[in-house]
Amino acid sequence: MTNRRSILVLALFIASCLGVSALGAWSTMGPVATWYPTLRKPSWNPPAWVFGPVWTALYLSMAIAAWIVWRRAGFRKASGALGIFALQLALNAAWSPLFFGLRSPLAGLVDIAALWLAIGATIIAFFRISLVAGALLVPYWIWVTFATALNAAIWTLNR
Repeated sequence: MTNRRSILVLALFIASCLGVSALGAWSTMGPVATWYPTLRKPSWNPPAWVFGPVWTALYLSMAIAAWIVWRRAGFRKASGALGIFALQLALNAAWSPLFFGLRSPLAGLVDIAALWLAIGATIIAFFRISLVAGALLVPYWIWVTFATALNAAIWTLNR
């Protein structure tokens, strides 16, 4: 494997993860300023400025984890693990359009519950290939656990 190819694949994983981030940001632009402030939220809802830095760090760690799996096993041998990774990334991408775009905490909750399960499956699949890659996803799973609880609380408070 050439160094150039390795860097290219890393760039592809980073672009994919940050692309999901950009989709999420685009989906929230209007509703986060107009609709979201009208919702009742639990007292433990973090301030808005927390989400950007946390998600940026998580998306970068996700990309690095996928890259490590690829480097360790290649696309063919890691196809199952990277397929689950792609599934969780798609579920991640769907959350903002569902929650904010449709203005539906319930649709967001259904999606994020599936996302939580998919992240767990990705962690297991990644751990089987690389302990470091699996470990890099644990903070993401913890954050999505918190986000799931927040989403559930917002849905409950606003039914």
